[in-house]
Amino acid sequence: MNARPADRLAIAVAQLNPIVGDIAGNAAKVRKARDEAAAQGADIVVFPELFIAGYPPEDLVLKPAFQAACRAAVEALARETAQGGPALAVGTPWRDGDKLYNAAALLEGGRIVALRYKADLPNYGVFDEKRVFAAGPMPGPVSFRGVRIGLPVCEDIWGPEPAECIAETGGEILLVLNGSPYRRGVDDERLNVAVPRVKDTGLPLIYANQVGGQDELVFDGASFGLHADCSLAFQLPAFVECVVTTRWRRDGGTWICEGGPSAPAAEGDRADYAACVMGLRDYVGKNGFKGVVLGLSGGIDSALCAAIAVDALGAERVRCVMLPYKYTAQESLDDAAACARALGVQYDVLPIATAVEGLEAALAPLTAKLPRDVTEENIQARARGVILMGLSNKFNLMVVTTGNKSEMSVGYATLYGDMNGGFNPVKDLYKTEVFRLARLRNAWKPAGALGPAGRVIPENIITRPPTAELRENQKDEDSLPPYAVLDDILRRLIEREEPIAAIVAAGFDRDLVKRVEHLLHIAEYKRRQAAPGVKVTLKNFGRDRRYPITNRFRDSGEPLPEPDTTLVSVRPLKTEAFDF
Repeated sequence: MNARPADRLAIAVAQLNPIVGDIAGNAAKVRKARDEAAAQGADIVVFPELFIAGYPPEDLVLKPAFQAACRAAVEALARETAQGGPALAVGTPWRDGDKLYNAAALLEGGRIVALRYKADLPNYGVFDEKRVFAAGPMPGPVSFRGVRIGLPVCEDIWGPEPAECIAETGGEILLVLNGSPYRRGVDDERLNVAVPRVKDTGLPLIYANQVGGQDELVFDGASFGLHADCSLAFQLPAFVECVVTTRWRRDGGTWICEGGPSAPAAEGDRADYAACVMGLRDYVGKNGFKGVVLGLSGGIDSALCAAIAVDALGAERVRCVMLPYKYTAQESLDDAAACARALGVQYDVLPIATAVEGLEAALAPLTAKLPRDVTEENIQARARGVILMGLSNKFNLMVVTTGNKSEMSVGYATLYGDMNGGFNPVKDLYKTEVFRLARLRNAWKPAGALGPAGRVIPENIITRPPTAELRENQKDEDSLPPYAVLDDILRRLIEREEPIAAIVAAGFDRDLVKRVEHLLHIAEYKRRQAAPGVKVTLKNFGRDRRYPITNRFRDSGEPLPEPDTTLVSVRPLKTEAFDF
């Protein structure tokens, strides 16, 4: 094989969207990307973490048949490199003896010429890798066409040791395989991790990240490179699949990227909206639904969900249904119809009076002498849920459920009613954020969105006080504090885990904070049965936050007591301690 001179290297980044478990499909993406990279003159193509399996594979990766299929796919790809062309740095699970590793495999010349195993396994937030993988040894560099490259895997660069090991053993450039999911502000987090690794090692770094939705996680891509002086070498776009070849030359003992692309960053609310769109699109597409159906109530949550659905799937794959009852205001009927027209979706009106009154009649022998209460309100929500699920079954459409994070936090939702559905694109957005994203979408259409430009959510939906319309003249604030106050308290309780005393010290009413905390705890059983939804915040309900349903602990609201260190008669040791 004729190697290029060791002072030049063309490195392609394959920022692609795998499907967990679709080993043949993921391998086909590798082949197609290799062909694209070859046409661009690449020497090597770098893929995301565990690309052959799809990421994260969770306990699926423990199946011997799955492990064997992944290995067979990697071996087939290796054989295909025998006739020259770009080498492949691809992520895959790899069994070595009795241990399973999260591996980076380098394929060239018809062989698997190197394997490097992920050393630092994350076990926090949405990650459970210590559950399924063994930690690998510190990774040294790999010799590739006269260049010593490091192949750390994702978390390996979040601490200093693996990158330092590569540098100390002669590494020249770091090619990092990543499966880093989106959350608000994650671009800055990644740079704040990558820059110290470059400073520590003096090596340039390429960060190749996955893109696409996998259940509640969305991977935003946004792959990038850094020079040894920490300047930006290149930046790929967020939320877009692409194969881009970057060209590097050796210059004064380091490597310089020549003319790398510089895509604008996706930030703030625009990034959140793009994540919601991608998450819904991939959940529907990867699970084989032909479209979605949702209840369009005339309220802000269902209107934003409808807009996201149309942007994700196109209007022809979205069906909206108004399900009115006697408490539904004409204003709601008008607003829902206007929203459906603006989005161009199929829109139907199915009154639920017959269903509600039939259910009440069925209960009457046992409940007729009792006062009306939340029971009758929940019957309305459950009648709507049954109708939507019936449409789902009949037309093979997935139900989009539309509850926001504020409501899910305090249980302001009906189990087996408005919580019915297969996926929720706004599950991790607080109510105030739902309003903000609705205004944003009216003023901006994202690149690649399939919906119309311009105002798609009527202004009256945004300005009207929220209401569930389950009784006469009902408003959300009859049962809840103003959302601006509620959301701030919830962020402190959920994302920050602040004690009640600290929240009160920040200016919030003590009784209100204790009430919100109580509602948060007692709604855990509902959240455990809720549909998955896109993660956008630091801590979502689901993989991030795992509270017990049966839980009697409540924060008293008093300042936390200081530990009494006089009671500790032994000194904690970093190694094993033996008390005699």
